[in-house]
This record gives sequence, structure tokens and C-alpha cells, in this order.
Amino acid sequence: MKKKNKILLGLASLTLVAALVGCGTNEDKGSQGTAINENKIVVGVTSGPHEQIAEVAAKVAKESGLEVELKTFSDYVLPNTSLAEGDLDVNSYQHKPFLDAFNKDHKTDLVPVGKTILTPMGIYSDKYKSLDEVPDGATFGLPNDPTNGARALFVLQEAGIIKLKEGADLTASIRDVEENKKNFKFIELEAAQIPKQLSEVDVAAINTNFALDAGIDPKKDSILLESTNSPYVNYIAVRAENEDDPAIKKFVEAYQSDEVRKFIEEEFKGSIIPSW
Repeated sequence: MKKKNKILLGLASLTLVAALVGCGTNEDKGSQGTAINENKIVVGVTSGPHEQIAEVAAKVAKESGLEVELKTFSDYVLPNTSLAEGDLDVNSYQHKPFLDAFNKDHKTDLVPVGKTILTPMGIYSDKYKSLDEVPDGATFGLPNDPTNGARALFVLQEAGIIKLKEGADLTASIRDVEENKKNFKFIELEAAQIPKQLSEVDVAAINTNFALDAGIDPKKDSILLESTNSPYVNYIAVRAENEDDPAIKKFVEAYQSDEVRKFIEEEFKGSIIPSW
């Protein structure tokens, strides 16, 4: 009986040790899942300009010994989900208001580590060549969604055309307009449709992507362009625990290089602006 108990006790001890080892192994795998290789990183980007620019940054990074693998996405949620889950080491495609909203909604801890580009919102008119020419009481086409509508209002505020109530944030609306020097009559329109409706208003705010799709050149055709002081500047983002990793710093340096700046300026000719 005693011998049987000793055998059972021995088996129980081995089972406990195996369980503890197994737990330790899983924890190690979990930490390895978010660890970043010093010599190679995986970067998520959206197709289009972000992908094009990251390809140049990858070439610069390779010269300093860092291999960059790009993964391209066609939506704005998966690059952050993949980063949070450890499938990516870095992503580059979003501005901080979007990142903050994602973290809040998904309870993630992704952080910005370096500015990239601004796709500036522009103010356009088929009737006037400058804001000074726009008459008092003119109609202003304003995007009707909270994000783009607020962004347009901040562009006007920075130009000194309107003043928003103190404390107005990135969800500001026309109800927050405290001063309106030109007495603009704001007409809220669907952001994507404003280029087609530009002739129906005196002046309007149009996102760069919608302007380009409509054959409008932001650099040449706008009467006012959003400045790089905008909160809508895009950022490179990583998981919080990796923001000081050497590979991350090396990638940010590669992205913010003279080579990348030159590419942006020559390729996009002012419709996309380097923001570092």
C-alpha cells in the first residue's frame, strides 16, 4: 500500500512539474509573440501612398541592416487589429484621432512613435481664386460626417475665418462656431460628393483623396490647404511595450530620411506633405 502511494505521489509530482513547465512555455511564447527582431520587422500599410512611401523607407532601412517586410491592407481596422495581436510589428497609415478612437473602442494600447505624412484637407472654389475674394454670406460646403466636418472647421479656424467655442474638440460641429467673420452659410454635404457639387456652392472643404479622384490638384487648385500643424498628421504606430525597441527607432529614422522626403515631394507634388 505504501509503495502504491509513493508511486501515485511521484506521478502527481511529475504532472505538477509538467503543468508548470507547460505554463512557462506558453508565457514565453506569448512574450515572444510581441517581441521585435532587431534585424527584421513586419510593417502594415494601406494600399496607395502609404504603401509606396513605406517601400522607399524599407530600402533606406535595409542600408542600415534592417529588413522590412510590408503587408498591405485594404481597410482601416485590420492593420491595428493585426498589430495588437502581434502579427505586425509596426503599422503606418493613420492619424492620431483615429488611433485614439481605436484604442478606446478596442481596449488596445497602440502608441504613435513618429510622424509620417499629411494628406491635407483643402478649401476650394469654382468661383473665387482666394479666400479674400469670397464675399460675406457665401455658401460653404461642409462634410456632413463628424470627423471630416470638424476637420474642415479647424482648417477655417487656423486661417482666422471662424472661431470655435473654447473646449471644442475633434468632434466639433457648426453648433460650436462662436465667431464667423465672413458669415459663411454652412451647407452640410456628403464628403465624397462635394467635388461634384462644388459648382453649387461658393466654397467648400474637400478631402485630398476625394479631390484627387475628381481630378482636382490640391496644390494648384485649392485656395487654402491644411497646415502640418494639423492633428490629422499620420503616424507610425507600435504596441506600447515596443516603442523603445532599437528596430523601431531604426525604422522611424529610415522613414524620416531625406530620401523618403524627396520621394514624397517629387511623387505627390504637394498633394501629400512630409510632416517631420
